[in-house]
This record gives sequence, structure tokens and C-alpha cells, in this order.
Amino acid sequence: MKLVFAGTPEVAVPALDALIASDRHEVAAVVTRPDAPAGRGRHMVASPVAERAAEAGIEVLKPVRPRDEDFLARLREIAPDCCPVVAYGALLPKVALDVPARGWVNLHFSLLPAWRGAAPVQHALMAGDEITGASTFLIEEGLDSGPVYGTVTEAIRPADTSGDLLTRLAFAGAGLLAATMDGIEDGTLTAVPQPADGISLAPKITVEDARIDWAAPALRVDRVVRGCTPAPGAWTEFRGERLKVRSAVPVPDRTDLAPGELSVGKKNLYVGTGSYAVELLWVQAQGKKPMAAADWARGVRIAEGERLG
Repeated sequence: MKLVFAGTPEVAVPALDALIASDRHEVAAVVTRPDAPAGRGRHMVASPVAERAAEAGIEVLKPVRPRDEDFLARLREIAPDCCPVVAYGALLPKVALDVPARGWVNLHFSLLPAWRGAAPVQHALMAGDEITGASTFLIEEGLDSGPVYGTVTEAIRPADTSGDLLTRLAFAGAGLLAATMDGIEDGTLTAVPQPADGISLAPKITVEDARIDWAAPALRVDRVVRGCTPAPGAWTEFRGERLKVRSAVPVPDRTDLAPGELSVGKKNLYVGTGSYAVELLWVQAQGKKPMAAADWARGVRIAEGERLG
């Protein structure tokens, strides 16, 4: 099939690579979000998908809105058979959905209908799920509600952050998306409607969602830290300033600390929760680089009884 691939962040690149490598399909063009400011200098930078497509000599389309007439006209000129999508980042209007004969097929990082929305991996971790995966489905106008072509499962490991899990799903999902394109092309795959039961929503994680509640049990604190790493970053407050918690582990045998109370050892930093303590491993003070939590604690000279939050 002739394909137009839509995607933006680094997590979409493995799927693009898999389709470029396929000897059954042609990636005629890539659709991605416009260049955006990045880094300390706030220079305009192309998306990872745009950079990879340019390296491969593939035409790159960067519409401000996917309903822009110039973009739609070019899409009709290319006349793709199918448009695979991975984390494109914009809603596709019906006028765009109607262009490819075999529709737009999305790779979504959950086992649909669980975790429909922008942050499925983060929500799966924060909810304490043990299994997640990826799904390919035909895009409709509803939110991740279209019929499913295929799935792949992935176990959630005890120390996984959302970054760890998303990286594994990006590569597993790349194979799934390529196989889905093959099945659509040769007629061996039929999309199956999603069940009406088991629907859960995964909206974008807000900064407030990432705030640590030290009165919550340690397992909840652990899930928030892992689910919000690397972005947007779990955080708390210390002496009136924001402190990001980049890594922490529960310590079930430490039950002597009140919620938020800090305890500094020679090489360790503990904080109390609503159940037992967690050990902070890496933190990032406001305006600073990430550092070992014990080193940070020595630098700020934590007084007895001081608390986070």
C-alpha cells in the first residue's frame, strides 16, 4: 500500500522505521506537528519524526491544523491507501479521515477499551496495572473508540517508569503496526468493534496530578513517581520551593516517620507516607539538575522534623 505516516515524538520513530523497512509498502509522506521551540535557547526544532523522515528522503508535511486546505489538497494528491498514526498530537477532522481508501489506523499504547486518551501508559502505571500493551484500531471521530485490528501485551515491571514502559511498547507496537498494514493489504485482518465494558479514560497528566500526597500509602506514592517519570515529573515542596522526585523506592520495614517527615542517613534519605516510608533516590531542586537525594539532603542541611509537602 501507499502510506502517509502521521506521528510526532520519539516514541513514534520505531513504527516509522518498521514501515520504511517493509518491502510491501511505500511511505510516500509523513505528517507531523510544526516545529516547536526547545532547549534553553528556545530555538525552533523539528519533531523526531520529521527529522527521521528527512533522513530517509521522505516528504514531510507540517500543517498547523490538519483541516488546513493546503494540507488536505496535498494529501488528496498523494492519494494514500492507508494512513498509519502514532502519537500525532492533533485531532483529525472527518474531511481528512475520508481521504485514504482504507482509513487512518492508530497505534495506541493500551489494551483498548482500557485507557482511551492521551496518557495511557502513565495512567496504567498510576493505577497499579500489572499488564498493558498496544492496540491498532481504525480511527473514527470518537476518542480511541474505533474497531481494533490487533493487540500485543506487555508486562509492567515493578520498577518501570512511564518512560521505560513506553520505550518497550514503542518497539513492540512498531511490529504490530507493520503486521496490521500487511493484514489490511492482503485482506486477512478485519477490525473488531471494541467491547462496551471495560472502558477507562486516560487524559493528559496535569502538573497537579503529579503532585505527591505524602498522606497516601507508600505504594500510591511509588506509582505516582514512576507514572510521572520522565514527564511531567512527580513533585512536592520543600521550604516553599518545588522539588521533583525522579526516583524512589518503598521501604516496608521503616514505619517510624510521619507523612512527609524526612530522615537523613549517611547514604540515604527517607520520607514518611500514610503507610511506611519511601527512600528518595534522585531529586531535582528548582532550577537545578537532577542529583542523588542523599547529596541534595547534605547540601540543604535538613533539620530534625522537617517535612516535604
